[in-house]
Amino acid sequence: MRPYEELIVPIPDYPKPGIVFQDLTPAFADGAAFAAMVDDLAAHFADTGITKVVGAEARGFIVGAAVALRLGAGFVPCRKPGKLPRTTLRESYVLEYGTDALEIHADALTPDDVVLIVDDLVATGGTTTAMVRLVRASGAHLAGLGFVMELAFLSPRAVIAEETDAEVFSLIAVEGELRT
Repeated sequence: MRPYEELIVPIPDYPKPGIVFQDLTPAFADGAAFAAMVDDLAAHFADTGITKVVGAEARGFIVGAAVALRLGAGFVPCRKPGKLPRTTLRESYVLEYGTDALEIHADALTPDDVVLIVDDLVATGGTTTAMVRLVRASGAHLAGLGFVMELAFLSPRAVIAEETDAEVFSLIAVEGELRT
């Protein structure tokens, strides 16, 4: 077991009954575990020529910025609407009970960029596919998607595959449904 795996804390009935939230913050708080997590993600994509890492608000900022630093790449924050001060590209996505959207600065990525999308966790794939569409709209090349944890029982790879054939890599895949 990698040092960060044992530090992830399942929180039953959060943020609502029936959900088992996977709290990665104890792994972020442990210096050795956090370093191993970042190193493992960065090492997997080290030879792909990444120039920019895109990470979603908020935990994707934590992991994505650290991976970008390890890869010698820039970091592009993907934020909720209205949080970025200049002209943005916006992409909506479906949630269980409604819709939401993400934005990046319109000039953050160029067709010369090779992009890695990084997030702490992928569940249904909605946030991820919105990021994929933002990268595509910018004209940049999407080289891969990296996650600390994947809730594989929710089949996010099938949803992602509808948007891109870029490689999906997860450090931890949860195969069985998490129940309270």
